[in-house]
Amino acid sequence: MATSKSPMAKYWFGKKAPEHADAWFTFYKSVKSEGTLDTKTKELISVAAGLLLRCEHCVEAHTKDAIRAGATKEEVAEACMVASQIASASQLFFMSEKMDELLADE
Repeated sequence: MATSKSPMAKYWFGKKAPEHADAWFTFYKSVKSEGTLDTKTKELISVAAGLLLRCEHCVEAHTKDAIRAGATKEEVAEACMVASQIASASQLFFMSEKMDELLADE
């Protein structure tokens, strides 16, 4: 069996699917590198996305990376609140559309 050549080697998926894990890590490094968005902005987005997806590892790692990239605790908190607002809005609109569909007056 092949072995992962990336830091993903320590994780289950790095052991069981090393080629895919290494390809994912290449993708991760590419997206994480500074581009049009600066590192701090990308990390704040990552914190918010991790929060919405309930990925404890993501929230922990990207919060630390956001602080290292210069984000303040207040910026992290605001990013989390924006994510929470989007999550709540998605539920409200889904509920509204579904209930209109299921309980519509005929």
